[in-house]
Amino acid sequence: MTNPFLEPSSLPYGLPPFAEIRDEHYEPAFERGMEEQLEELEQITGNQDEPTFENTLVPLERSGQTLARVAHVFFNESSSDSDDFTNDLEERMAPKLAAHEDAIKLNADLYARVRTLHEAADSLDLGAEQQYLIERWHTEMTLAGASLSDADKEVLREYNASLSTLTTRFEKNLLADTNDLAVVFDDASELDGLTLGELSAAEQAAKERGLEGKYLVTLVLPTGHPFLASLTNRESRRRIMEASRQRGRRGNEHDNRQLVLEITRLRAKRARLLGFESHAAFVTADETARTPEAVADMLGRLAPPAARNALVEQEGLQRLIGDGFELEAHDWAFYREKVRAATYDVDTAAMRPYFEAERVLQDGVFHAATKLYGITFTERDDLVAYHPDARVFEVRNEDGSPLGLYVYDLYTRDSKRGGAWMNPLISQNELLGHPTVVVNNLNVPKPAPGEPTLLTYDEVNTLFHEFGHALHGLFAQVVYPKFSGTNVFRDFVEFPSQVNEMWMLWPEILENYAVHHETGEPLPKDMVERLDAAKQYGEGFATSEYLAAALLDQAWHAIDADAEVHDVEAFEDGALRSVGLDNPAVPTRYSSTYFAHIFSGGYSAGYYSYIWSEVLDADTVEWFKDNGGLTRENGDRFRERLLGVGGKKNPLEAYRDFRGREADIQPLLDRRGLN
Repeated sequence: MTNPFLEPSSLPYGLPPFAEIRDEHYEPAFERGMEEQLEELEQITGNQDEPTFENTLVPLERSGQTLARVAHVFFNESSSDSDDFTNDLEERMAPKLAAHEDAIKLNADLYARVRTLHEAADSLDLGAEQQYLIERWHTEMTLAGASLSDADKEVLREYNASLSTLTTRFEKNLLADTNDLAVVFDDASELDGLTLGELSAAEQAAKERGLEGKYLVTLVLPTGHPFLASLTNRESRRRIMEASRQRGRRGNEHDNRQLVLEITRLRAKRARLLGFESHAAFVTADETARTPEAVADMLGRLAPPAARNALVEQEGLQRLIGDGFELEAHDWAFYREKVRAATYDVDTAAMRPYFEAERVLQDGVFHAATKLYGITFTERDDLVAYHPDARVFEVRNEDGSPLGLYVYDLYTRDSKRGGAWMNPLISQNELLGHPTVVVNNLNVPKPAPGEPTLLTYDEVNTLFHEFGHALHGLFAQVVYPKFSGTNVFRDFVEFPSQVNEMWMLWPEILENYAVHHETGEPLPKDMVERLDAAKQYGEGFATSEYLAAALLDQAWHAIDADAEVHDVEAFEDGALRSVGLDNPAVPTRYSSTYFAHIFSGGYSAGYYSYIWSEVLDADTVEWFKDNGGLTRENGDRFRERLLGVGGKKNPLEAYRDFRGREADIQPLLDRRGLN
């Protein structure tokens, strides 16, 4: 049997040959890939010559190509189109891959060579990227535990293996419980307030599960659901919110509460073994924040005004409701839209007919990138992606030179995890001669055949955001694989994507894509003006629900190794009460049992990253506005000094190079009404 992972793909841009890949190819490729990389490692450490950059770091960066090929494809598959096979294999491979990573980063002989180079780095005749590569390998290996005793390394390996299994199980439990808790409605009248397209999607989702004549509302990753803003039936809103908040805590086989306790306890033990007071201290030591105290200082400054603003909003909603009933979490979005409509004459639901998905993509997202960076997009129907709904686009520079491939996967399905994200399938680097292939995944309900896909305001914003990640991956031009694409500090990685959101409502972009899907009429300018006038309304709720999640993440990961936590709900309540964000009407964006970012993703002790990056984002938006906005000159500067840097220099240094100074927090405070 020929295994397509064992050799580089011959397809354009090295696109994986998805048409040839079968389930039986994955495990042998994983095993072969790990074996090959360990052999490559032995050749480095067995070299008796004095360590040099060329005989140590260059072969280290070249190693593991088979493993990288299979891992990128498999983990994209397991998140975007999972099944029993991928779930089982991922759980079995998780501890093996954790052990493999430990075999590299805890290797004493390799660490000795890297340390020698690190100590002599200033005297070596190396370029800036080479110098930084030495620094990063030394820092990562040190933090990973390379200097521990053999006995402590053995304990560390056990912790890492267990954590890899537990976090994988958390994700699988969450997906299964999210699917199980999708809410079934018997009659369309229960979904009054939804558009015909939304009803069509709910009917189609029910049909796909064999529920003819019914309507199925699938759950999104956050606590709140987009439908809550428009459903007139209060009981329907309550059912959806209740289902969302039950995920992972129903006492069934998908209950995640015990996993939350085990994961946080093991992370705390690992941190102490590595010399840190907490997992949060361990994580932030290698981020731009540097310490949990710096994170706490920023979040602590924002939480009180956010909570106060949310309370003012709540009082206004209650006045609208009157004495009929007390506002609850499932009512907030519905009555917020009523206030927004009454006070500002803004109805974001009325914008939906102007946001036809294909037009948003081609004439909005792609058009903005062409205007700003000169790049062009051509769909490649001849190239097969990993799922029939996933589409492949070739991206070229203004001069026609190739840049990479962009894979676009819009629709939700039971096999896809919640949320929206960007994955690299191949990342550019000169050392290996690799081009770039990136994937954007979203979770938009798919209407029945023949019906248009109309996006919500938030879904349009999400698409612009995720495409910002894709641009970061496409533009990064580096020599070494470690610095490819979005391989930057976690609390910096959201910055480019947040900046890209600004083009959604930029006048010349908006007028190019926001036209009524039936009449062709443009989105009324006064509607956008009213939206701008109301932009701070609702920020109290939005900031509070986000900060509640960020502070909950910090609380879980601030516990020390001796802490005794037995009750997830009690811990959550105490953590939110301590920062004044325990308002029942404003639930945390993610509760612990479905907080995938921190318990199965890469954001543990790092969910603060979004607002940390938003300081840079808001400051950058001000720079664009002050310097002429959407111009090629501005785009080239942002691409050259930030997006194109990848991870090859300290990101704050790259930001200073772009902005000419440190970021100012004032634009963020202005944006969110937190002055």
